[in-house]
Amino acid sequence: MNNSQKQPDQQQWLRKEIKTLLSLNTPSRPWHIALIATIAMAIPILVGTFIGQTANAILACVGTLVILYIPRTHIAHRLLTLAIISLGLVICFALGLSAGFNPYASALVLGLTAIVADFICRYYAIPAPGNFFFIFFTALGCTLTFDIASIPIRAGLVALGCLLACLLAFIYSVSVTLPPAQATSENNKDRLRVLLESLVIGIFVGSSFLIAELLGLDKPYWVPISCAAIMQGSNFTLVRHRNIHRIVGTAIGIGLAWYIFSLRLDGWPLGLAIILLFFMVEILVVHHYGLAVIFITPLTMLLAEGSAAQVLHESLVVTRMGDILLGSSIGLVGGWVMHHPSILDWTAQRLQTKSKGQ
Repeated sequence: MNNSQKQPDQQQWLRKEIKTLLSLNTPSRPWHIALIATIAMAIPILVGTFIGQTANAILACVGTLVILYIPRTHIAHRLLTLAIISLGLVICFALGLSAGFNPYASALVLGLTAIVADFICRYYAIPAPGNFFFIFFTALGCTLTFDIASIPIRAGLVALGCLLACLLAFIYSVSVTLPPAQATSENNKDRLRVLLESLVIGIFVGSSFLIAELLGLDKPYWVPISCAAIMQGSNFTLVRHRNIHRIVGTAIGIGLAWYIFSLRLDGWPLGLAIILLFFMVEILVVHHYGLAVIFITPLTMLLAEGSAAQVLHESLVVTRMGDILLGSSIGLVGGWVMHHPSILDWTAQRLQTKSKGQ
């Protein structure tokens, strides 16, 4: 094939890529799930603002994220699922808090937690957000200031948030009839292959946290969170697209965050900004990941920095962009390894050969 033939093919491929990156997805869940999730987050924020306990309210808000796992099944199974996932998220957060005394211990705990959480989510076909919030809770716990005495209090606040979410999920379930979930194809991967994929995710997520710590990054959890988000793609094409969406969306979201920080919000305005941003994220994420990231960026910065919203730090937004770029790059490499058939297939065959030989 000569150069004149290659050029049209490349242009056609580029147009197809751009069209795919800009296309909107068909929503996989009804819009009112985003509304009930926003109400769950709003309650701790508003109560915490009223009593002057914003930091504790943010921890409770984190716990309410469990409501995003609500399945479209009968009520008893729905509530049992949320209760079990709530327990798992609180355990992950407590493990992260307990390992925060040492960066190597934190990276090890985060990596092992990612392996176990990903294996369980894949094996039992837990839909999105899947393993993400288990990794998020662990990474957040690892980066909070280590204090043994405060571990029960912090874990308790997250548990209260989970409990509130379960209560709202019950009220929502008896009030709204959810349409049945779309039928998904059976996962015919064997346990060995699932375990190998989980190992890849755990190694890259744990390593990304350790790299962030060794580089002396101020908020190292941004790196493993970005890495985990990118590796959620079900194939390498989706991994690559999520990487582009996250980087471009973050770049635009940084500008929005800069503007919000310049307003020096505090008290009720700050709480309302967090609630509005969260609602926008939950509405958009089912349509287009890149659009959602534009609002995820300022939302997570407001939640993570807290009182920093009162002062405009010009270096803050630039630092966060670097963190996310680093995590996304590591996640892209991890996604290539996980979805490169020859690597995991060869490893699985070798392990099966050895087990048969013994």
